[in-house]
Amino acid sequence: MQVSVEDINSVKKTLHIEIPEADVASELDKAYNELKKRAKVKGFRPGKVPRSVVVRLFKKDVHADVTSKLIQSSFMDALKETDLNIVGTPQVNPPELQDSGPYNYDATVEISPEIEDIDYKGLTLKRTNYKISDEEVDTQLKMLQKNMAQHQKVEAARPAQDGDFVLIDYEGFKDGRPFAETAKTENFNLKIGEGPIIKDFDDQLVGLQPGDSKEFAVKFPADYFNDKLKDLEISFQVTLNEIREEVLPAIDDVLAKKAGQYESLDDLKKIITENLEQGYAKRVDQELNEQIFTHLIEKSDFEVPDAMVDMELEGIVNEAERSFAYRNITLEEMGLSKESIAEKYRDTALKQVKRHLILGKMIKQEELALSDDELEDALNEMATSFNQPVAEIKTYYDQNKDKLEYFKHTILEKKAIKLIIDTSKIEDVEPEKEPAVGDESETAAADG
Repeated sequence: MQVSVEDINSVKKTLHIEIPEADVASELDKAYNELKKRAKVKGFRPGKVPRSVVVRLFKKDVHADVTSKLIQSSFMDALKETDLNIVGTPQVNPPELQDSGPYNYDATVEISPEIEDIDYKGLTLKRTNYKISDEEVDTQLKMLQKNMAQHQKVEAARPAQDGDFVLIDYEGFKDGRPFAETAKTENFNLKIGEGPIIKDFDDQLVGLQPGDSKEFAVKFPADYFNDKLKDLEISFQVTLNEIREEVLPAIDDVLAKKAGQYESLDDLKKIITENLEQGYAKRVDQELNEQIFTHLIEKSDFEVPDAMVDMELEGIVNEAERSFAYRNITLEEMGLSKESIAEKYRDTALKQVKRHLILGKMIKQEELALSDDELEDALNEMATSFNQPVAEIKTYYDQNKDKLEYFKHTILEKKAIKLIIDTSKIEDVEPEKEPAVGDESETAAADG
């Protein structure tokens, strides 16, 4: 067998493979001889069908099977001979097998890039000193207060107004007939003004008294999130059952106890402060990581195989699907598709692949290893974060060795990042102040 490698670029190669005529003939002989033994042809006894008849009747199928076998065996041999570390699936467009002569075909493959040693020492990084303010704690308390609010029926006789919570029955009709996407719904709770269906729908509710019914038409825009309602005019029949108002609880010890059995409001504030501190710590880590990879990607010039980017994109798309499914929403209902998400996040996937490749190079370059104690600590940390017994976590990884290897690699990546940070010059800076609305308008006026 003869193999030559044509460079398309640094990570894409085309293998030109030639299988000798003798090997081709041998495989064809085997295939025809095997077929002769079991072929059932009228006028011939089993095993006595002449080869010429078998060729005439089954040539197309035999050549297809032999072609597949020749490619499978020769391609693996070609990889060993060329020592290429391929990623993804090879692209092969096999030509037809001839009755005689060698068999030639091309296979286009992508390979992992060869990356030069990473020059990571001495980076200058900025670390933001975030501080928890009383205003942030108050904001969290008000959000909790909002979540624990109660909706009480408005006893006074008055019409519904913007900002009210209302219970309604509704049904939508298209061309005078009930429409599946706006099926009859009873005691639907909505806040007038938030437009869960569409804002024009909310506007029609203003002024209704409990017990009132109303018929009105709503035109859905061409960019509506539900494809089945885009650009349609739907006639609604609505009955307003009840007007409710939001009653906020006092921010005090009682609220704290209801929120999570905290002893007092001070205890709740302490927990909120700790959570904010953890959030800022993660933010600092993310910002440092972003700076690190901005520097290293600029320093490291290498091409990335499309197959690796496609695999990363597949993970992003699957995560988006899982996120929407958790909220009982489909991509289609959000006006999205796998293709649109992949197009939007392709650059993100490319950067993510480069990060993994750079970290993988660093792990080899610095001969980073994982001790048993470090693995044990990581498993315990995971068990704590998922509130699961560590024994169950270990059992899962014992049964899924590939997942365990991936988990180990993520820990090594964290060690690599820590090594970069430890050898960098860290400059502590104060967080940038966000301009007030008035400042923005003044700046815009000055620029104009």
